[in-house]
Amino acid sequence: MKMRLLIPKTFKGGVHPTEYKSLTDKIPIRVAKLPSQVIIPLQQHTGAPCDPLVAKGDKVKVGQKIGDTKAYVSAPIHASLSGTVTNVGKHPHPLGSNVPAIFIESDGEDNWVEGIPQRREYSSLSPDELRGIIREAGLVGLGGAAFPTHVKLNPPAGKKIDLVLLNGAECEPYLTSDHRIMVERPDGVAEGLRLFMKILGTSKAIVGIERNKPDAIAALRKEFRSEPFIEVVEMEVKYPQGSEKQFIQVLTGREVPSGGLPFDVGIVVQNVGTALAAYEAVAFNKPLIERVLTLTGSAIANPSNLLVRIGTPLEVLIEDCGGLVKEAGKVVVGGPMMGLGQYTLSIPVVKGTSGIVILSREESEVLEEGPCIRCGRCLEVCPMRLSPCVMADAVQAKDIDSAEQCHLLDCMECGSCAFVCPAKRHMVQWIKYGKSEVAARRQSK
Repeated sequence: MKMRLLIPKTFKGGVHPTEYKSLTDKIPIRVAKLPSQVIIPLQQHTGAPCDPLVAKGDKVKVGQKIGDTKAYVSAPIHASLSGTVTNVGKHPHPLGSNVPAIFIESDGEDNWVEGIPQRREYSSLSPDELRGIIREAGLVGLGGAAFPTHVKLNPPAGKKIDLVLLNGAECEPYLTSDHRIMVERPDGVAEGLRLFMKILGTSKAIVGIERNKPDAIAALRKEFRSEPFIEVVEMEVKYPQGSEKQFIQVLTGREVPSGGLPFDVGIVVQNVGTALAAYEAVAFNKPLIERVLTLTGSAIANPSNLLVRIGTPLEVLIEDCGGLVKEAGKVVVGGPMMGLGQYTLSIPVVKGTSGIVILSREESEVLEEGPCIRCGRCLEVCPMRLSPCVMADAVQAKDIDSAEQCHLLDCMECGSCAFVCPAKRHMVQWIKYGKSEVAARRQSK
């Protein structure tokens, strides 16, 4: 018998933005055109950046490790093209700053390092051996946070994990890459989840998928039909349900404490794309040199789900999808709620790039920020039960201490507050600025 779960129907707060997923949710994943050059940042993950292992003029092959560090919270990077290293220097990153990167010019051959990919027998491997493989493959969370996967799979001493959650919610508007992965590669996703369970020593798992993806729900239920302790749960469609803390609360009723992590409630959460990448790393010795993303929006000729080499510039992908049919007003890496606008199309795809949304100029008008009218709507929708307007006021007044006392650091920047604000206040931007001030103060101490 399948395990039976008593789960909450929803979480407090949240919003229901227009989905726009119909642009790509039925479009199969296709392999993107190989670029003539990739730009691979040495910082593509939460934690310490990598040091380069190659220099200008070096020849490299696909899958070759080109960056690494001895820091525990980090993940190595690998060449996504074969060719010549033309530069190791700074380049704009999707997060906004200029960071060190490795530039590789393609030789047109797409030659892989010997032994990659190669089938591996892994049934007898220990949890430590599997973690080591995942670490060497450079895996990070592919849902957007890009936290090193091997670290997540190694809970601190005293933190007993009894449940693995697999996140297939994909609640951001426009994005459908996870949806297509679940529909087209349910076998790989399922085996990745089994690997996570083996590494963590757990016998129970839950896959959470919003009900606007019935084909994905059906595909994964079929994969687990003979495994009673893995349940695929159909979830309400609501944003930001895919956020880790809300996802945990809805599926289990457990609440991660302020400043805490899922470890603290006995849970590890992984994304469905991460599960597939883990399976490919373990079963085929394949490092993370490519990922699936959604390129979509009203300004793009052919919205698509693409398998893209890491380091591919945005301009190459736009050309691959037929170019623009309208004047672009904004190019967002990520979804429209939590993604970041870009100022150049030379920005490369990184491990955490789940989508690229290109909006027309008419859709991209930045409305003038008005004064707070104390309506309380931002309090009603905040999934973290915070007071966004109060925090934003404090930051604007340069009272960072008061903002921090209002749990500024607990804000996950989901944008629900700004979405419903009738005064169009830029609360997320103020909160981001406030967090940077807190970080700068702590560093100076």
